[in-house]
Amino acid sequence: MVSGSFTFQEVSTVGIDRLWKAGILDAHNLLPKLLPDFISKVELLEGDGGAGTVKKFHFSEAVKEFRFIVDKTKVLNNENYIIKQTIIEGGLIGLRLKSYSFEMKLDVGSNGETFQKTTVVYETLDDTPLSAEEQDQIRASLSMMTKAVEGHLIANPAAYA
Repeated sequence: MVSGSFTFQEVSTVGIDRLWKAGILDAHNLLPKLLPDFISKVELLEGDGGAGTVKKFHFSEAVKEFRFIVDKTKVLNNENYIIKQTIIEGGLIGLRLKSYSFEMKLDVGSNGETFQKTTVVYETLDDTPLSAEEQDQIRASLSMMTKAVEGHLIANPAAYA
């Protein structure tokens, strides 16, 4: 087993409060509507949306590698815009990874833009770290969700205001 991590950053013109509300606090409702070709539904299995909440994301046939991910929110800090989640079942668990989690933090830039910094921490099943291509696949799936939310908020300026 190999432990590793990688970090990436994205920038959005959408304000931090709207991005947080839509992309984090209401993601379980919004993402299946924005990405129905990939996310068929999201179930709230435990909790109220805060720390300790467990959600199950069901994926469509378009996602070839797996059908679902169950994640648990470890930290939800609404004042500092930080969320930490661990994948506890599904996804790459048992296929390529023993465990993985991510931390996302939003910050306001000097021009009012929102910076999103995401760090993914993982432990592989074998003795090889994730390749650059595998990291890119994880990054692309997370980025796709962020960009879908951002596009929705830009197209609907009154949403989540």
